[in-house]
Amino acid sequence: MAKNTRFVGLDVHAKTIAVAVAEGRNQVRSLGTIANRAEAVRRLVGKLGKLTEVKVCYEAGPTGYALYWQLTQVGVQCEVIAPSLVPMKSGDRIKTDRRDAERLARSYQAGDLTAVWVPDSKHEALRDLVRAREAAKEDQLRAKHRLGKYLLRYGLRPADDGRPWTAAWWQWVRALKLPHPEQNTTLLELILEVDHQGQRIDRFDAAIDQAVDAAPEQLKAIVDALQALRGVAKVTAVTLATEFGCFSRFEKAGQVMSYTGMVPSEHSSGPKTRRGAITKTGNSHLRRVLVESAWHYRHQPKLCKRQKELLTALSPKVAAIAWSAQQRLHRRYWALQNKSKPSAKIVTALARELAGFVWAIGVETEHALKTARAA
Repeated sequence: MAKNTRFVGLDVHAKTIAVAVAEGRNQVRSLGTIANRAEAVRRLVGKLGKLTEVKVCYEAGPTGYALYWQLTQVGVQCEVIAPSLVPMKSGDRIKTDRRDAERLARSYQAGDLTAVWVPDSKHEALRDLVRAREAAKEDQLRAKHRLGKYLLRYGLRPADDGRPWTAAWWQWVRALKLPHPEQNTTLLELILEVDHQGQRIDRFDAAIDQAVDAAPEQLKAIVDALQALRGVAKVTAVTLATEFGCFSRFEKAGQVMSYTGMVPSEHSSGPKTRRGAITKTGNSHLRRVLVESAWHYRHQPKLCKRQKELLTALSPKVAAIAWSAQQRLHRRYWALQNKSKPSAKIVTALARELAGFVWAIGVETEHALKTARAA
């Protein structure tokens, strides 16, 4: 079958798809360009021959996984490729859709491409919901910045110099009366925008709670298990679970750390070893929540009330991993602090190790559920 397999590369855009095929020892050839429509894709599949002898790939991008789902539903073996890991010739200065499709087909036949994990439509829908909440938090932060800077320009601050965004501070802001009506209109709109973003986040939180309650057993179990970690509440746990997808696809913790983009960059040659800042080439959503959670490990290890209640329903292995994370990361924080390392670098190092503990809990939970089903 390997000799008869046809390797098809697709360069997918919003309106068009460039198609190329590599077969046997023949030269890679272009099959032209089709419309990015379901009926056009079905016609293409009908022209490719036996579906058992066809393998299709395309790069991950803004078009999402709709094409992957369509192809797999009709029995075509399809893989979505990581764009950053596609081999490129340094001297190649010509880029067209046809050449991109041919390069994909050629590299796919040679086995030089790296596929990404593709979620099902339900998992992708939950991930979209979590990312939409993250975007709403960013919008809220920008709205707060606009309000704070507006007050700063006029030198307005409460008499007691209280902390901003508290209930007392909001009471003072809402009672402000400026000398010009234009100023009062601007202030009111800025306040309403902050309120609007807060209401959006509340709606997203409620929707996430409902989605988790209706999620498959494995996802709910992983979300509960991840909350045993310090600094990981429900929204963070859902973010980790949806962004990782399947924890078992990683063979070791080092791969997980690379996936988050928090490993040091390196440019070494001969006797010289040069390491720089973190690569930031991985999943930025994971990197953000891991760094936020890592700040909690500067405090002494202890279990809060929420964690104590959760641990009664979790396996002893998960509890042991979570407690080990607290002890190790706390020691690591203060060891680096005593070396006068910058706080940002210390927390990044902790977040990198925290990713390993998250992976360990995810793998343990998936394995326990698999064993329970088999029994």
